[in-house]
Amino acid sequence: MSESNFMSIAPGAEVMVGQRRYRITRSLDLYSVLAEDVETQVPARLRIETMSRVIEAATADGTPNYSVHHYSDEVWAVAQRRFEAIKPLIEMPYRSKDDVSRAALAAGVNTSTLYKWLSLYLDHQHVAALVPRKPGRNKGDRFLHADQELVIASVIEDFYLTKQRRSPKEVVAEVLQRCRVASIDAPHENTIRKRLAEVRPATALRSRGQKDQARNKYEPIQGSFPGADFPMAVVQIDHTPLDVIVVDEVYRKPLGRPFLTLAIDVFSRSVVGLYVTLDAPSATSVAMCVSHAINTKSEYLRELGVEGDWPVWGQIGTLHADNAREFKCKAVDRGCQANNIDMQWRPVKKPNYGGHIERYMGTVATEMKKVPGTTFSNTQEKDSYDSEKEAALTLKDVERYLVEFIVNNYHQRSHSQLQDSSPMRIWQQGILGGDKPGIGRMLPANPDRIRLDFLPYFSSTVQRYGVRIDYVYYYDPVLDPYIGATDPEFPKRHQKFTFARDPRNVSVIYFLDPAVGDYIAIPYRNLGHPAVSVGELREAQRAIRAEGKAAVDEDRIFDSIRRNRQLVDESVSKTKAARRQHAKRPKQGDAAPVPGTTPTVPAVPKFPVAAVKDRGIFSQVLEVLEVGEIN
Repeated sequence: MSESNFMSIAPGAEVMVGQRRYRITRSLDLYSVLAEDVETQVPARLRIETMSRVIEAATADGTPNYSVHHYSDEVWAVAQRRFEAIKPLIEMPYRSKDDVSRAALAAGVNTSTLYKWLSLYLDHQHVAALVPRKPGRNKGDRFLHADQELVIASVIEDFYLTKQRRSPKEVVAEVLQRCRVASIDAPHENTIRKRLAEVRPATALRSRGQKDQARNKYEPIQGSFPGADFPMAVVQIDHTPLDVIVVDEVYRKPLGRPFLTLAIDVFSRSVVGLYVTLDAPSATSVAMCVSHAINTKSEYLRELGVEGDWPVWGQIGTLHADNAREFKCKAVDRGCQANNIDMQWRPVKKPNYGGHIERYMGTVATEMKKVPGTTFSNTQEKDSYDSEKEAALTLKDVERYLVEFIVNNYHQRSHSQLQDSSPMRIWQQGILGGDKPGIGRMLPANPDRIRLDFLPYFSSTVQRYGVRIDYVYYYDPVLDPYIGATDPEFPKRHQKFTFARDPRNVSVIYFLDPAVGDYIAIPYRNLGHPAVSVGELREAQRAIRAEGKAAVDEDRIFDSIRRNRQLVDESVSKTKAARRQHAKRPKQGDAAPVPGTTPTVPAVPKFPVAAVKDRGIFSQVLEVLEVGEIN
């Protein structure tokens, strides 16, 4: 079975903490569980955010765990069409044969094909599982004859899924009996049990006369907001300029107002993610906020120095946003599709559709009036207050202040629209249960993969010098086997490979190695070049063209960047614009954005990015931009 982006934290699940393997026995609270060491049977209390998935030696069906960017637009479009065909069935609490037949007819396929798509998606919980498989034999393929599969399916349907609640042993005996009567070679007992294990637990309980148990274990808690019936079912996201002036970290002089991108869970009114920046709202802001919302936050709190807990994370069901351009970016949309997030935009001129996020933005604005450098909400409030003169907080100080307020104030206090309960209390009831059963917890199993699904990507051939992107050269020996490679399907064409990069720091790009199906970091060919952003890179290119230079090349680009930086450094203590530009420059410690490393020059890692330990929520969240294909 291919890994999904989340793993279950229910009793019976096996997890890793360090090098030890544990089996969860009981939930304790939002933060921890009771478990026993699989090897020693010694009980232990485990904090949820320290756990990781058990990695088995091999997958069950051979489905590759590739990033979404491994696939071409054509096969990804096929996967999306298949997902749209089964999506109504996934959302049905009670799914009948007629429902499946109608969906199959609408999709133009037979019922068995639709059942196969449904099974693949439910097994893997990722749209990538629906990508068409290559022709030929694949590991894990079924090789029973059609009549054998039909006998097993018929026994499960009319013998096992009944109120008599027959045991697996009885099912095996019945299959063998029917095969003898029909003069069909009987399948192995293990194969029959495997097919039986593929039946969804909720379906089995309902069909076997245990509807109450199915409802209590698998039906969501109902909420008061349409669609927001449980935590993370509906998340609203928006931007706002903060009503405060921040100062730079060196001269403590004003830089201007920062922007906040924030996401809120409609069910509990809990803040699930945020991003604070000096840049205007963009696809980067959306990607970082969404990634922050999905992933755990203990490391992020430690980096900020904020005490307290923020146990709010998980799979987003529907993401509500306004009609701003950054929310409709092609790559953001594709990242949402890959993580089964239903992206919806509010109807134009109907702000009430974003009421929850708008109210919270008002709460933030009120809180910002308490800090030095506030700009207040209007000139009447501001009166003679000199915001720039009084400004004292850096961008990081403002972020720390906001997180402290969210975690230890807003989440803990009563909310009138929650029947005077607190957001954290409602979140806890939604997860662990109260008057109604909770939905349980799912821990992000691979934070890097979640972020990589949103990474901007492009295609390029591999040459003897490596790869050239925006006139900048990148090289690592890992590229050598692909130099001059031809397309397997069109031998006369050069093969293009997938690369991705973080636009905030382009000193490293990421190569999707087809041999391992994962990303590998590729540094500048010239390691002496400084870390720069896409913005700096393209500004230098424009400057060179404006000077009437005959050609743009790498040396001219970095010479231009160095000259511009020197001018900024000389004027940084004098002008606000220069200080803002200086504040957004990639720092020396960020020269090689590879998780788990802090080199002074771009690193040359020889391992997949996904295999490296995560360094924190904001250390490697990847920007989403629409990047054209590069030859």
